Amino acid sequence: MRKSRIKADNGIGYYHVTSRIVDRSFKLDEREREIFRHILRKAANFSGVNILTYAILSNHFHILLEVPEQPMLDDAELLRRIKILYGCATANLYKERWDGWRRGGLDILADREQEQFRRRMGDVSPFMKLLKQRYSICYNQRHKRTGTLWEGRYVSILVEGDSRALSAIAAYIDLNPVRAGIVKDPAEYRWCGYGEACGGSDVAKQGLLGLQCFSPQTQDRTWPTTAAAYRNYLYTQGEEQRDETGKLLRLGFSSAEAQEVIDQGGRMALPDLLRCRVRYFRDGLAFGSKAFVEAVFDKNRGHFGAKRKTGARRMRFCRTDGFCTARDLRVAPVSVSLQV
Repeated sequence: MRKSRIKADNGIGYYHVTSRIVDRSFKLDEREREIFRHILRKAANFSGVNILTYAILSNHFHILLEVPEQPMLDDAELLRRIKILYGCATANLYKERWDGWRRGGLDILADREQEQFRRRMGDVSPFMKLLKQRYSICYNQRHKRTGTLWEGRYVSILVEGDSRALSAIAAYIDLNPVRAGIVKDPAEYRWCGYGEACGGSDVAKQGLLGLQCFSPQTQDRTWPTTAAAYRNYLYTQGEEQRDETGKLLRLGFSSAEAQEVIDQGGRMALPDLLRCRVRYFRDGLAFGSKAFVEAVFDKNRGHFGAKRKTGARRMRFCRTDGFCTARDLRVAPVSVSLQV
């Protein structure tokens, strides 16, 4: 029997979710990534979750999302969300049916059907089910295939709602195309939150504003300030090298340099770690400060062995300024792919 998901109190929280194509096949070409992003936005609007950032690669995706406190969803709001996902005609049919039931004194039928919609909103699990199923059906129809498209359940990690923790996870996600050797600058990759925002998308900008990485001196949460702060975070001090003419010589370190540090048991700084493939950010169950992870552990005791006494685990091979995870990964927690 599989265990339930670790979630935030009252369903409100931040999650890093990932899922892979079955057999890790490279099925998501540029056209498919555009279609997936379109469905992602629709599913998020219907579900009432906020996409902070994301990265769609050729055989998997990452999403950092916020599940905010859900307002009371009246008829108008439910119909607005139904229209987003299913179109005007379907929304009008539901409106006519609910109005007809209520005119006939059958309010209980309208309330029951509306409650079925509400249960699909404001929760990470129904959102992911909707996203993956809707894209699978769409993909299979276009490519005349049958069967599952995704490799098992999606993976999720509960993230502390702190600007430092959120920015660390977001940077890890937006640097995916850099780690894969696709681009040297994440702004050049159209299918990640940062790249979409740099391309002028207002909805992508709004997502990154939710990272709260604004200036602590001014508390300025405008896009120019947030964009500068986040880009500075992505390109942390000491990473870029230029010659006397200003020509770029190296962006980041080579895979050999990073692997040497790991092989020698060295502890990498967080800026360096973000350019590696780090399972802690995907499989750690919970990510944040020691106090946050301990609180998650206490509230989800049944997910851990009976002999375990504490929840927070330090991340091996890295110096992460106090960040911990709930899972102590023993097998290849950090690895390096291509030179970046």
